[in-house]
Amino acid sequence: MARTPSLSGFPEWLPQERVVEQHVLDTLRRVFELHGFGSIETRAVETVGQLLRKGEIDKEVYGLSRLQDDDASGKSDPNALALHFDLTVPFARYVVENAGYLPFPFRRYQMQKVWRGERPQEGRAREFTQADIDVVGDGDLPFRYDVEIVLVIAEALSALPIPEFRLRVNNRKLSEGFYRGIGLEDTAGVLRSIDKLEKIGAEKVAELLKSELGATQEQAEAALKLATIRTLDTSFVEQVRALGVEHPLLEEGLTELEQVVAAASLRAPGKVLADLSIARGLDYYTGTVVETVLVGHEQLGSICSGGRYESLASKGNRTFPGVGLSIGVTRLVSRILSQEFATATRSVPTVVLVALNDDDSWAAAQDVAAQLRARGISTEVAAKAEKFGKQIKYADRRGIPFVWFTDAEGVHQVKDIRSGEQVAADPALWTPADEDLTPQVVARLAD
Repeated sequence: MARTPSLSGFPEWLPQERVVEQHVLDTLRRVFELHGFGSIETRAVETVGQLLRKGEIDKEVYGLSRLQDDDASGKSDPNALALHFDLTVPFARYVVENAGYLPFPFRRYQMQKVWRGERPQEGRAREFTQADIDVVGDGDLPFRYDVEIVLVIAEALSALPIPEFRLRVNNRKLSEGFYRGIGLEDTAGVLRSIDKLEKIGAEKVAELLKSELGATQEQAEAALKLATIRTLDTSFVEQVRALGVEHPLLEEGLTELEQVVAAASLRAPGKVLADLSIARGLDYYTGTVVETVLVGHEQLGSICSGGRYESLASKGNRTFPGVGLSIGVTRLVSRILSQEFATATRSVPTVVLVALNDDDSWAAAQDVAAQLRARGISTEVAAKAEKFGKQIKYADRRGIPFVWFTDAEGVHQVKDIRSGEQVAADPALWTPADEDLTPQVVARLAD
């Protein structure tokens, strides 16, 4: 893995590591496009007022100002500019501003850098790349899209060189209906407390429910019993009903979550876990909520999260409900590299170095390179007519697998410097093996 960056929280990859990151991005892009998601990109800055619509996240936001600007306006000014800390809030603004030009339901994927003022550690950076997919409707959005989004992400993650993963899925309606059914009306407060369960434990969460929300011991115990339910199939439905709580919203959430888990059990078996402890502390989620962990690497945190939102985007009387998930690409790549789950076969795209016999052969070498490039073969031409041994060493040092030679009579030969094999070749016809055309990412996961 690359050396520690000189500026903490702003990772930079070495070329061979960057190949791995690009492989992750290309794989996600391919899967998303196979499912009909189109690409967009939004600006890096938003107004502070727009960003803070999401909730209490001002401590994470990087404000933007000109060094020559004497104006001290900052986060107190809603029109001040700040770097976006995720892609969901900018996307909501994008949908509202472009609603007259977008076909609904609008399906998009987006891969961009985002910035947060977090304490740097593995899995948490101040500058990082996210990959999002969302489906947004105009006025309404069928629940079936919640099911589809989960299945698409399961397929995308399965195509990456990462260990086993679990999409932990819950439904906010289920949780809120349950809390109301046991007499806890401050459902947002209960969700915030339950969201801390893995960090502080059941006993402390129970104390929070009692001290801050006025819950009785029985109510706290019931809320925690719900949060302990985890199944890879739809058996969670009966486990919830066995708790004896009734509420219309609870039934609606149960039905929705059952659809997600039933579809995943069939199409992505073992990948999706109904986990009723998942709360997602952000207030704008209204239904399906998802967090994803790598099995055996749970301390890394969620590598993919999101859910259903009904009113994050609105324009007058129009609302644009949506459902989406966000993959923490930099978090994933940092773990892939640190644990050597995958490596690149070489750090450069170059397949062939065309060697020079002497300085006068440079033009002829460029002709050879042009023929190879015309057929999609990445090619460099040596800069100096050094001894062939030095030119081969240069190629080896760069990770270039082939060296091309042309003698005084115009006879061409190509040498595989890995095996030492050298054969006659025609620059108009010669093609390397498919695996040599581009750097390959080789997974090294344990069985």
